[in-house]
Amino acid sequence: MTHTDLPDGPRVDPGAWELAEQAEVVAYNQVFPGSADQVQDVRATLEKVLAGCPMADDAVLIASEMATNALLHSRSREPGGSFTVRAEIHPDDYLWLEVEDGGGPWTEHPRVDGRGHGLKIVAALSSDWGVEGDELARVVWARFDWPGL
Repeated sequence: MTHTDLPDGPRVDPGAWELAEQAEVVAYNQVFPGSADQVQDVRATLEKVLAGCPMADDAVLIASEMATNALLHSRSREPGGSFTVRAEIHPDDYLWLEVEDGGGPWTEHPRVDGRGHGLKIVAALSSDWGVEGDELARVVWARFDWPGL
């Protein structure tokens, strides 16, 4: 299997999707500092990485939600914290997306302010999704099956 890694950081080639047509798998991996202003960078970077991918819009929205959750609900938000965004494009099969956070206690609180529906968005837009990990690190992932399959 050919596996093409896209460069880490904001230097992502805007033509990254063309790599998928030549390679079996295109992978993207980037560590972001644990601050709220990074969510817009996650969106902007993934828009470039996934340009032309049929599930790009949904994946960017979900990555934004996952990154926000990492910053709100994990140790990623602590000084020196970070979170990692990964995407793999398996052309004509599926898109895999995940965000790894800094872990911490997993507690669900009922929301009376209308918030707290982010994972419902993930469930509604993805083909499958899940949460794995513990207090040391947690990964929230989503799979998007290729349209028409």
